[in-house]
Amino acid sequence: MTTYLLAGGGTAGHVNPLLAVADALRARDPETDVLVLGTREGLEARLVPERGYELLFVDKVPFPRRPDRAAVAFPARFRRAIAQVRDHIAAREVDVVVGFGGYASAPAYLAARRAHVPFVVHEANAKPGLANVLGARRANGVGVAFAGTPLKRSRVVGMPLRREIVTLDRTALRAEAADHFGLDAARPVLLVFGGSLGAQRLNEAFGEGYGAAWRDVLDAGWQLLHVTGERSELVDPGAAGYSVRRYVDRMDLAFALADFIVARSGAATVSEISALGIPAIYVPYAVGNGEQALNAASAVASGAAILIADADFTGDRVRADIVPLLADEARRTAMTAAAASVGTRTGTENVVAMIDEALSEA
Repeated sequence: MTTYLLAGGGTAGHVNPLLAVADALRARDPETDVLVLGTREGLEARLVPERGYELLFVDKVPFPRRPDRAAVAFPARFRRAIAQVRDHIAAREVDVVVGFGGYASAPAYLAARRAHVPFVVHEANAKPGLANVLGARRANGVGVAFAGTPLKRSRVVGMPLRREIVTLDRTALRAEAADHFGLDAARPVLLVFGGSLGAQRLNEAFGEGYGAAWRDVLDAGWQLLHVTGERSELVDPGAAGYSVRRYVDRMDLAFALADFIVARSGAATVSEISALGIPAIYVPYAVGNGEQALNAASAVASGAAILIADADFTGDRVRADIVPLLADEARRTAMTAAAASVGTRTGTENVVAMIDEALSEA
C-alpha cells in the first residue's frame, strides 16, 4: 500500500487543489493512505479534517523578509520544522511527498530529500511562491497550472479542480440555475463576482448608488448575476433581471448560467472559468506581487479574455467597453471558441500521473 503525504495550506488556493488530488488518490484506491501536512494556523486546520483526512502538523515558519529578530531565529526554527516532517515521514512510512506551496511545503521538500523519499511540486500561480521555487530545484516532478510559470523543469499540468466543476454540464443545469437565481434561462447572463469577500471595485462599478452600470447591462438585453461578497453593503434595487447575492454556495449553478464573466483573476478562478470555456473580463487584484495579472495572461493571449486594470475599472469603463461587447455577438463567439481551447478539466489526473511517474522512477 502506498502512503502519500500532501503538503500545503494557508489559503484556499493551496488547500483546494491539494484536496482535489487527495480525493482522486482515495477514489482510485480506497485502501491507500493519504495524509496531509499543514499548520495549525492555516485554513487546512479546518478544511482537511472536514473532508475526512488525517492532518499532521508542522510549525509555521515564515521566510524572513528583513534582518530582524525573526530572521535571527529562523534557521533554528526551520531546522526544527524539517525534523518534524522527517519524523512524520519515518513514523508513517511515507512513500512520496507532494507539495502545493504554503508554509508546510518548504520543510516537507527538504525533509523528503534528506529521507530519500521522492517529492513532487505543484504550483497554482503563474508567479511561484518561494517554497516552490526552492523545491522545484530538486523535485522528481514539477507541474504548473499556467504556461510561462518560471519554475525549473516544470510542465503544464493544469489546476486540480473541484469535482463539481470538472463534471459540470452547463447546458443540462441551465434551467435549474436560472430558477435558483430567479433569472430567465432563455436570456443571456453576465456573472460578476470577486470571491467570497467580494471585490469593492467591481461592486462600485456595477452596484446601485455607485457606478450603477447594472442598468446599462439590463438595457443591453442581458441579465446580471452579481455576487457582491459577504461583507458588502451594496443595496439590491430589486430590479427584474438583476440578481444580487452576497454569497453563493453553488458556484456550479452560477457558472452554468453564465454566458460572460467579470471577475478577479485568482489562480483557481481563472482555471475554473477556462476549464468551462467561458469568455471573461479579468480585473486583477491590485494588492500583492502581481500574480493575478500573470494568472490571466494565457487566457488573454489566446483571445479568451480581456484584462482591465483595477484602477481603470469604473462604471464608465463598463459602459464604454463591456456593454458594447455584450452586443457584439461575433466577438463573443470568437472569445468563447478561444476559451474552449485554453483550459483543461484534467488537472487532477495530470498531477496524479506526475506522482505515479515520480514513484516509478524512484
